[in-house]
Amino acid sequence: MSIFEALVLGLAQGLSEFLPISSSGHLALLSYFFGIDGESALVFAVMLHVGTLISVLAVYRKDVLSLLCELLALIRDICTGKGLRVNVNPTRKLGFLIIAATIPTGLVGFLFRDIFTAMYSMLESVGVGFLVTGTILIVAERVGRNRKSVEELGFPGALFVGTCQGIAIWPGLSRSGTTIFGSLISGLSREAAVKFAFLISIPAIMGSAVLEAPGAFSAGIDGAMWAPVLIGMTVSAVSGFIAIKTMIKVVSRKKLYYFSIYTWGLGVLVLLYALVLS
Repeated sequence: MSIFEALVLGLAQGLSEFLPISSSGHLALLSYFFGIDGESALVFAVMLHVGTLISVLAVYRKDVLSLLCELLALIRDICTGKGLRVNVNPTRKLGFLIIAATIPTGLVGFLFRDIFTAMYSMLESVGVGFLVTGTILIVAERVGRNRKSVEELGFPGALFVGTCQGIAIWPGLSRSGTTIFGSLISGLSREAAVKFAFLISIPAIMGSAVLEAPGAFSAGIDGAMWAPVLIGMTVSAVSGFIAIKTMIKVVSRKKLYYFSIYTWGLGVLVLLYALVLS
């Protein structure tokens, strides 16, 4: 893998992980046209996920720190016999909502992982995924008139958003797009929808990296790969930080339809290429 390819892939991962245009779809396309596959590609994918994890932790560092402190308080309450006390404060409620959302995400990923993995090499599936992303963004734009805060979200709503996130393992289907869609459908305000969508991405991205890491690093890594890997991870982290800040403004200003136009156009081009030219 060249430095140029690492830069392009890192930029694509960072931007498309948090902008609603599908990181999996863009990486599948770029890997196809760059001819990247094998163990080196898996190692690179893991490190790109680490980069995007760093970016979301940086943006929401105060929320993450509050959640970690509340986790310690929860452990103390359990040990002293006070129980879970789910609704004792907004931070603890948020923590349990994140856990609730993560459960269906993990189940969908575990049960259908092989199916969705096979779809990465099928450009037709990627193209359809982009079209679906554009459609749900338009729906999200029209229904986003709610006023609930994250802490007011019920557990059924959290489970629904988590299911949306799990389905987004389909290449071409945007994780941020589906989770923002699910959050808005569940009644969250636009600002709260973005916050919840990105907070639940932390365990999802972390879990994905942890699951892929053993297989990726089991055979070792060529020393020449480390420079592209580190460059790609750094670019992914920086561009991811910018993408998150951008999405916060885009959603609040009701501009999601821009991304619908982009993903619809890209989906049509991918399908044309797959059906006619490939």
